[in-house]
Amino acid sequence: MATFLYKLGRFAFRRRRFVALIWVALLAVAGVGAATAAAPAADSFSIPGTEAQRAFDLLDQRFPGTNADGATARVVFKAPAGESMKDPANKAAVERTVHALQSGSSQVDRVADPYAAKALSKDGRTAYAQVSYKVTGFELTDASKDALEDAAKDARHAGLTVETGGNALQAIPETGATEVIGIAISAVVLVITFGALIAAGLPLLTALIGVGIGVSTITALSSALDLSSTTSTLATMIGLAVGIDYALFIVSRYRAEITEGSEREEAAGRAVGTAGSAVVFAGLTVVIALVGLAVVNIPMLTKMGLAAAGTVVIAVLIALTLIPALLGFAGARVLPRKAREARKGSEADGAHGRHADAGERPNMGTRWARFVLRRPVAVLLASVVGLGVVAIPASSLELGLPDDGSQPTHTTQRKAYDLLSDGFGPGFNGPLMLVVDGRDAHAGQSTKSAAARVAKEVGRLDDVAVVTPPTFNKAGDTALLNVVPKSKPSSVETEDLVHHIRSTASGIADDTGAKTLVTGTTAMNVDVSQKLNDALLPYLALVVGLAFLLLMVVFRSVLVPLKAALGFLLSVVAALGAVVAVFQWGWLGDVFGVEQTGPIMSMMPIFMVGVVFGLAMDYEVFLVTRMREAFVHGERPGEAVVTGFRHGARVVTAAAVIMISVFAGFIGSSDSMIKMIGFGLAVAVFFDAFLVRMAVVPAVLALLGRSAWWLPGWLQKLLPNVDVEGEGLRTQPTDAAGGPDASSAREPARV
Repeated sequence: MATFLYKLGRFAFRRRRFVALIWVALLAVAGVGAATAAAPAADSFSIPGTEAQRAFDLLDQRFPGTNADGATARVVFKAPAGESMKDPANKAAVERTVHALQSGSSQVDRVADPYAAKALSKDGRTAYAQVSYKVTGFELTDASKDALEDAAKDARHAGLTVETGGNALQAIPETGATEVIGIAISAVVLVITFGALIAAGLPLLTALIGVGIGVSTITALSSALDLSSTTSTLATMIGLAVGIDYALFIVSRYRAEITEGSEREEAAGRAVGTAGSAVVFAGLTVVIALVGLAVVNIPMLTKMGLAAAGTVVIAVLIALTLIPALLGFAGARVLPRKAREARKGSEADGAHGRHADAGERPNMGTRWARFVLRRPVAVLLASVVGLGVVAIPASSLELGLPDDGSQPTHTTQRKAYDLLSDGFGPGFNGPLMLVVDGRDAHAGQSTKSAAARVAKEVGRLDDVAVVTPPTFNKAGDTALLNVVPKSKPSSVETEDLVHHIRSTASGIADDTGAKTLVTGTTAMNVDVSQKLNDALLPYLALVVGLAFLLLMVVFRSVLVPLKAALGFLLSVVAALGAVVAVFQWGWLGDVFGVEQTGPIMSMMPIFMVGVVFGLAMDYEVFLVTRMREAFVHGERPGEAVVTGFRHGARVVTAAAVIMISVFAGFIGSSDSMIKMIGFGLAVAVFFDAFLVRMAVVPAVLALLGRSAWWLPGWLQKLLPNVDVEGEGLRTQPTDAAGGPDASSAREPARV
């Protein structure tokens, strides 16, 4: 592989105008496609194989025109103190609002009048109008949303408190200025790392080009593939982070080769052949982790993973081709001024070889590696215990999906949620829908009798506040009941109630043959959480297993990949602990803009496992590949660790800071899910890069010694030799295009 990538890097360097033109053309084509693409037809959220989804599908069949997946809104009214919603003036204001809602948009299916539907609280001060739409929330036009907001103005002028909730108000998340701040921090880190504006600008430029192509392609395909709004957000997040990092490693290795005396084209080839090999395998681990999300069998999660994986592939291809091409344009300006002057002086003296490292002052990476080698046990214990303490809150992890109750307290959705809770009870915000299918009822049994029995027995359950009378379809073979719990939608009590209802319904089905399915947003959330929990271990086994095999091929070792996998588990559990402490317990909530604590998003654990594993393996590959390279080229195990840190620690540190700043930029998002993901990934990268890869890895390698690189003989014959460390490049013949291979006779530096 190293030889192939070496040739690819030299080709891109020589044909830089052609390569750059191809990438600019791709960006233009993707941009035109995004600009001319139709808006997404829908943004549906389905969970195949769950009871809640089967009930939704049954409703669509038996109650045609009900739009079970259609957007809904609740316009909540509250009378001033001392007044009632039954007062003539207040009633007239509500009726005007209902009329305005019905006539405000052609997308409205129906509006339930609070007085006809008896949607008034016991104290008479609170009422609500239920608005049902013909389309999903993301298909609602801006005109429909404006009409929903404008309809409430008349009632407000009449002195009523009016707030609106429901998924009709869902909008594309906004990230705010913090995302730009993250990119700005990345730029500063790159300038400090490279000491040259040109070198610092290349990773940013190529990352933005890669993200531009990826996100534009996603936008262009969003209508055809039914991609959600969060798909492009995740692709942007991952694409920026890995795009900057991959380019950073190639540019850094190119500068090292130039400093050691290689000609520019030769340096580009060697940078792509060595660091590029690490980029390919690091990218593969990220792609495996993201594509593996498909095993969960939640279409939205699968599409998010595939789209982000596609953006990672683009980032890898750009690092291998566009970076060497741009290095050809940049010339010697990728080096700091002092290095350029020193290079000119060396060329004037005819000295093109590598400067000896013996007289160089040890850098921070070298000093840290030597410190760890002297005290490996202490460093290992301190790191593991520290991460273990941070991970403790993860034992209290509660999972759920966000609803209006998790919205910031200043939003109208949250205010409407609180008004309904105060007026009708906390469970009113998450009613359950029971669908009784009597088509296969036993002889002598009817759908009507089965539905009556379901209503009676479910009404006896402890946490049930209200069971509405059943509504039948035209054929009379299906009934629909609504159940209002006493507890709030995201509570453990409501989750237990869903299970109790299903258990009760199962017994009724045995007696009558009429099956009862539980659905609704709350039941859907319960099913999603269960599905994600069930898929976590198989997904973990698949992703870690495939990556373990991949890393065995890269490092030709058994213990190094095992250590990498265990270190990742430590990082991700610690990161989950931090997420629980901030978003569930509320620690430092003001610092991170968390206005409302609650259960952690159900997909957070499996999502973090996938994304963090891929990113964690990036640092493992980049850092340990350099150690492996030094070991293969003759250094002792301890020396190889120091060499790896001397060459890689500064760059890995810069890459980690960049990735953390990019992810942290999304903490300012208006969407609680994006905010949580940004925080979780930023914290996970911090733990993995600075504690696991910088402390645990060298400590474990120091303790293992030569056995770290042990591989059974029979396995050596089975595994392909991909030559990630670039051993084949040491014997490259003299090439007229690149001049003599000045580095072929280089010996590894002794420390």
